[in-house]
Amino acid sequence: MAFAAFATTEAQPQATRRKSPIALFLLLPGILYLVLFFLTPLISLILTSLQAPSEFGDIGVYDYAFNWQNYVTVIQDYWPHILRSFGYALLATVFALLFSYPIAYFIGVKARRRPLLQSLLLVLVIAPFFISFLLRTLAWKQILSDESLIITSLKAIGLLGPDAYFAGTPFAVVFGLTYNFIPFMTLPLYTTLERLDTRYLEAGSDLYANSFTVFRKVTIPLSMPGIVAGTLLTFIPAAGDYVNASRDFLGGPDTQMMGNVIEANFLVLLNYPAAAALSIILMAAILVLVGVYVKRSGTEDLL
Repeated sequence: MAFAAFATTEAQPQATRRKSPIALFLLLPGILYLVLFFLTPLISLILTSLQAPSEFGDIGVYDYAFNWQNYVTVIQDYWPHILRSFGYALLATVFALLFSYPIAYFIGVKARRRPLLQSLLLVLVIAPFFISFLLRTLAWKQILSDESLIITSLKAIGLLGPDAYFAGTPFAVVFGLTYNFIPFMTLPLYTTLERLDTRYLEAGSDLYANSFTVFRKVTIPLSMPGIVAGTLLTFIPAAGDYVNASRDFLGGPDTQMMGNVIEANFLVLLNYPAAAALSIILMAAILVLVGVYVKRSGTEDLL
């Protein structure tokens, strides 16, 4: 019997070794996909960010070099846009969380015993995805314009001054970011809250805790994975957004974000190293902020 057990133990590593080439073969398409569509563009972007102007002086022509000064230059020239991007993204994330949590709680907990109502509310949450992001933003541009029925009515009843306006202001940009990314916050919250065991809430009430204490001590900690996931899904794309803050949509000259600067440098100014350097800075800053946030929230498993 001891010999049989020893033989079985020896056979297991051999079986594992025989399976490992098959596992690597199955992983090969995914690895090739990541190398081709993620690693290769990232390396190209880094190399572009280090380019120097061509010695011939033609606009839009650059030579490969190690010009680290590009990063210093873009930070000096565009630091207000960098701070504005993360400030707008943070505000939009906070507002989206405040609006989305009650919605997700009602759908995932209160409407749990009414499947038809729950399904209908979920459809309403994801309904904006059936309309183009650009069309939704353009619609809000018309609603918030000076000639819209809402703005003219508010001015007529005296709630707004005659010279007041919303389009092209930071309020309009943050409002657009919040509106467009609310589904990204609501769905992860719903997924977490839908699995919430309500017996924990009842136990908190049985221990003479009021509703606010139960919410703070029980509901919030149990829904933290959804909060973290929704925050990441909202903050990351909002920080790099260039549609809402564009002059053609809800933004103005003083609301430009990093996405708008990158677009202008790449498509208008043909300053490819500056656009690439800004892109690298944006990705690095988001990576650091996300890592710190996940570490502090105690949900490292999400990474």
